[in-house]
Amino acid sequence: MLKAVLFDMDGVIVNTEPLHQKSYSLMFDDVNIDVPNDLYSTFTGQSTRAICEMLINHFKLPLGVETLVDIKRHHFKYLFENDNELDLLPGVLDVIKDYYTNGLTLVLASSASMENINNIFERFHLNDYFVAKLSGADLKASKPHPEIFENAAVAAGFERDECMVIEDSTNGIKAAKDAGIFCVGYDDLDSNQDFSLADLVVSDFKDIGYETISAHFNSVLAEK
Repeated sequence: MLKAVLFDMDGVIVNTEPLHQKSYSLMFDDVNIDVPNDLYSTFTGQSTRAICEMLINHFKLPLGVETLVDIKRHHFKYLFENDNELDLLPGVLDVIKDYYTNGLTLVLASSASMENINNIFERFHLNDYFVAKLSGADLKASKPHPEIFENAAVAAGFERDECMVIEDSTNGIKAAKDAGIFCVGYDDLDSNQDFSLADLVVSDFKDIGYETISAHFNSVLAEK
């Protein structure tokens, strides 16, 4: 039986991707590197630290990881406070409230820093619905490593086969499946991510309301 839902944040709860893209672009300009689109697309779902480590190695940058992380986060903080594009994804608040009202335990498992997570949750008044918030930035390994979802299931207080992940990235979906957790892929239809490993793919949160997803989840569980 479905008892807990483990949410990614960026691209699932809130549309921070435009802000991340702008802040990374400003950071690329600051350190004078040209990052092609095919390389940038691999960043989705990974922590800022993991991305900066990769950039330093790839471009042989004479900078420490903390320096590059600080540059990117400086730009993101400014954009977060001043850019008008930031908003919740359509329908996600309704599904969060639906799950919460029906007794599901909700946990946030994001690659974002805890500072960004807290800022988002306070801005959109989400704290009351979630029992825990986990940041991949605090872990040694970033998605697609499964550690964050393994920890999220523990934080929820349930076995992994009683949990469901909602993810929007190739890396996040792989992390969920490697953790042995049922995964819904959220595809905004403007993505170049690979959803092939997801157990279910949706582009509208109305398609995974509590009654619908519980029945589907329990049916899949019964077949195993």
